[in-house]
Amino acid sequence: MDAVDRRILQELMQDGRISNVQLAERVALSPSACLRRVQELERTGVIRGYRAVTDPQRMGRGFVAYVTVGLSSHTKAAQETFERAMHVASDVVECHNIAGTFEYLLRVESQDLASYKRFHTEMLGTQPHVSAITTHIVMNSPKDERR
Repeated sequence: MDAVDRRILQELMQDGRISNVQLAERVALSPSACLRRVQELERTGVIRGYRAVTDPQRMGRGFVAYVTVGLSSHTKAAQETFERAMHVASDVVECHNIAGTFEYLLRVESQDLASYKRFHTEMLGTQPHVSAITTHIVMNSPKDERR
């Protein structure tokens, strides 16, 4: 991957619906050379896909929290059970197995505090092996490149 590929990726991350002709202009390539590079980035898995970026507030998910979760058992079975539960939990948009004091870091998007409390009590609080839950409520996101 060279500087031109990185520039292509930067442009596509800003606007995944940009036309190939516009993209080629922005990165100073011919349309055919630009298309070949994009296709190669897709083929090699550098570009994994394209998606719509939504407004969480308008989607009814304006309450955002990062949640650290500790497990009382560190077995593979305990981790797999927890990960399966988080996979189907609609409020959990990210689940990361992390190193440090806690085993997991979750990004949770809910409608409001009451909805989050329900998730905390009825989903997280009922999971076997969960021994610690710490919630960090997002008040503002001055930088969020996913949005």
